Amino acid sequence: MNFKSLSLFSISFIALCFTVASAANFEIRNNCPYKVWAAAVPGGGKELSKGGVWNLQVNPGTTGARIWGRTNCQFDRAGRGRCQTGDCGGLLQCKAYGVPPNTLAEFALN
Repeated sequence: MNFKSLSLFSISFIALCFTVASAANFEIRNNCPYKVWAAAVPGGGKELSKGGVWNLQVNPGTTGARIWGRTNCQFDRAGRGRCQTGDCGGLLQCKAYGVPPNTLAEFALN
């Protein structure tokens, strides 16, 4: 391996390590005795039965995140529907913040 190839490999490896190290992971667990549809921006959404877990990975460079629960939701196979609380534009995979009433966790990421 020549110096030029070694340098390129080293730069790529360092960039990969930095990317992996700067991502954030959230474990979202439903401790409620009923089904909850977890939501996150960025991140989307996921149906969680009692005791269910969603391991949410936030991309490197993300500066903030909101996570909240939605209740009494009904979605079709395409992921369109409504929630009684925390609805985010009628989508299972949220792209916008949920509307009140909802309880949310908001994070600033450095």
